This record gives sequence, structure tokens and C-alpha cells, in this order.
Amino acid sequence: MAKVKLSRRQLLTLFIVACVNFFCSACVSLQAPFYPKEAENKGATATEYGLVFGSFELVGFLTSPLFGKIVDRVGAKFLLSVGLIVSSTSTILFGLLDLISGRALFISLSFLLRICESLGATAAIVSGFSLIGSMFPDNVATIFATLETFYGFGYIVGPTIGGLLYNVGGFPLPFSCVGILTAMVAVSLLIFVPNITEGYGCIRKEGAFLTAFKDSSIAIDTISVMAFAISAGFYNATLEPHIRVFQISPVLTGFMFVISGGTYAIVSPIFGRIVDRVLKPKSLLIVGCVLNIISFSIIGPLPFLPIPSTLGICILALFIHGFALAAGNVATFIDSIRSAIEAGFPENISTYGLMSGIWTSAYALGAFIGPSVAGFLYDFVGFRYATIFVIVIHALLAVVLIVYKIQRRGKKGRNLNNNVILQDKDSIVEESDTKGYNAFASTMCLITEANPRFETHVTEKISTVNGNCKNHSYGSV
Repeated sequence: MAKVKLSRRQLLTLFIVACVNFFCSACVSLQAPFYPKEAENKGATATEYGLVFGSFELVGFLTSPLFGKIVDRVGAKFLLSVGLIVSSTSTILFGLLDLISGRALFISLSFLLRICESLGATAAIVSGFSLIGSMFPDNVATIFATLETFYGFGYIVGPTIGGLLYNVGGFPLPFSCVGILTAMVAVSLLIFVPNITEGYGCIRKEGAFLTAFKDSSIAIDTISVMAFAISAGFYNATLEPHIRVFQISPVLTGFMFVISGGTYAIVSPIFGRIVDRVLKPKSLLIVGCVLNIISFSIIGPLPFLPIPSTLGICILALFIHGFALAAGNVATFIDSIRSAIEAGFPENISTYGLMSGIWTSAYALGAFIGPSVAGFLYDFVGFRYATIFVIVIHALLAVVLIVYKIQRRGKKGRNLNNNVILQDKDSIVEESDTKGYNAFASTMCLITEANPRFETHVTEKISTVNGNCKNHSYGSV
């Protein structure tokens, strides 16, 4: 593949959309170090403020397809700008919740602002993917991986930034700073990012969302996104109580959460280039499934494995999980777009918006299911047995992917054989027709020699046949 030189406008757009991903992901994790404590001071329970956290992903799951559907109608730049404004405003207002004294009002407003924040962030991320997909059609995997790096980095440093600013200025400061910076990104977007008109106003078929799922490749990609999101959510909910037995400091505990996300952020661009240049996405997905199975098998470890439970093994498992997440997320996004185009969807921003909406929605659902099921299993069977849930999901997914690849390869082989047979039949027909034509011409010549008076009539017949034969590329007499 020839190296594509990006223009200054493309680079600036990429940087701005990368900042969108960074701040949207930072908003997700910003309040993790201090919001639970503040909520408990207001009289809220762990279940209540846990649902406040989970509401972000649930709203993202429900609204991503909607934003993916309308992005080509309202414009990616417009939807991205509105999303950032809503997200930044909600984030700033969230910082004022410490002024609320009552538990019911505090939790109710927390839900309301968290939902608004999720609506803005989801609209921004979906339209950002659509915008980038339209501007960089030849490097979708690499560009997507770059954006995922910024998203992962924002998710990692969000708690660090939040905790630091909370110590400096209390509850309002983290939300004010991040909200204002997000608003500045929105202003930069309006000034520097061009309008993309190709594909806007396209009338997408009604039910295009369901039509996409009729394609087996897109359906498998969607299930895969959910599976990898479930694995990430599982660790977020249960890692801290699992490593509590090692009696490590809070700083080192925080570092444990950085390992997987940091590895993911570093490795994603590498896997993006691999998918763009060398390896097929479905093959990389299988690699990701295997890595996740290894990660969840050793971190417990599984009860029947003769492996000791040590801090070093937990760190190794989290490194492996970072590689698995990078392989899964990068492969599913680019493969879903390629599969949609192969299925007959137009290669424009309408399709990019549809597929980015499906991808974001599936990831949000997985991120909601993961911690919910993880907490339930942790309470009833413990961490070591709970990991079997994730292992089984990825083992089944790997089997489905292998069977799909085998069937796809067999189908391609049958199509190739059919094409060869058709070509052979055409050659036989052509050869037969040519021989028949030559025999006809020879007979006409003999008739002319035997009966000169038929010469004019025979010449007319040969001329007619010549015209028909030239139409079939058989030549002429």
C-alpha cells in the first residue's frame, strides 16, 4: 500500500477529533476517585451511585444507533459540535452537585446530568467516527486505532486528573476544568474542521439498521464488540477487591487499573496498521479472543490451574488484556465498515455513521453488562470462578469466527470453480460455433465453384454470416 500523505487540514481535523475522544472518555472516569465518597456523605448507597456510573453506558447503548442514523442528515460537524456543547455544559453543572444537601435530589440530579453528559459524548463520538471515516477512507483502521489511543488515554488519566484537581479545589474544580476544555474543543471544531458534504442528504433505506444485522459478518463483529467490552467492564468492577489481598498501597492499586488501558492505548495504532496492511480483521479477532482467554485464566487463576495467585501474574494478565482489547476493538470497527460496503451499502458518510453507531452501541451494552454480571458473580461464586463467564464467551466467539472463516473460504472456492466452469463452457461454445461457421463457409465456396450462377446469392449469405460472427468475435471469411 502506497504511503498516503495527509494534508494540513486533515491532520488538524484528526487532532481535534482525537481531543474529542480524549475529553469524552475522561468525563466517563473523571469522578471515580471522589464521587462515591461525596454520594455517601449525602446518604446515598453503593447501589445508587453505582447506577449513576452505569447510566452513562446504558444511555450510550440506547442512543448510538439513533445518532448513527441521523448523522448523514444533520451533518457530522453539526452533530459533533452540539454533542460537545451538551457534554461540556452537563459536566460543568455536575460540579455544582455538592451544593445539594438532600439525598433524593442529589441522586436525581446526578442521574439527569449523567444522562445528558452521555447523550452529548455519544453524539460526539459517533459523529467523530463518521467524519474521520469520510475524510480518511483509505486509512480507516489506522485512524480509528489512533482515536482509540486517545480515548484509552483519556480513560486512564481521567481518574488521575480528577483526583488531583479534587485535592486542589474540591468537588467543582475537576468538572469545571474538563468542561471548559471540552467547550474549547467545540469552538476549535467550528473554526478549523471542514464541512463534509459527500453522502449528506442520502436517503437511507428504512430499516437499514436491521438490514445490516442480516449480514453475518456485521452480526459477528457486533457480538465481538460486546464480548470485548464485557471483559473490560468485568475488570473495572472486580479487580480492586481481587487484588486487595496483596495489601498494596492505593497508588499501586491505581497503577493496576492503568496497565490494561495503557497497553491498549499503545498497541492500538500498531494493530491498526497491521489490519490496514497485512492481517485480515477476523484473524486478528481470533488472536484477541485467545489473548483474553489467557488473561482471564491466569489472573484468578482458574481453580484447576496449578498457578499461584501472585501480584506479578495479575500484572501480566492485565498486560495481555490490553493487547486483547486492542486487537478486538480495532478489528471489529474496520471489519464492520468493510463488510457493510461488501453487503451493498454505499461507501459514504451515511454508511460510516450507521456502522459507527452500531459499534458504539454494542460496546456500550457490553460495558454495561460486564460490571453488572461481574458484581453479581463475585458476590455468589468469587473472582476465580467468575472469570469462567468471560472465558466461555471468548471461547465460543473464537469457535464462531473459525467456522465463519472456513465457510467463507469454502464459498470463495466454490465461486472460483463455478467461474472456471463457466469460462470453459464459453470456450467450448465459441470453438463449436467457429467450427460450424468454417464448415458453412467451405460449403458455400464449393457450391459457387460447382454452380457459378449462385455466386451472387452465396456472397450475400456469407456477408450476413460474417456480420453475425463479428458480433461474437469469431472473425470473418
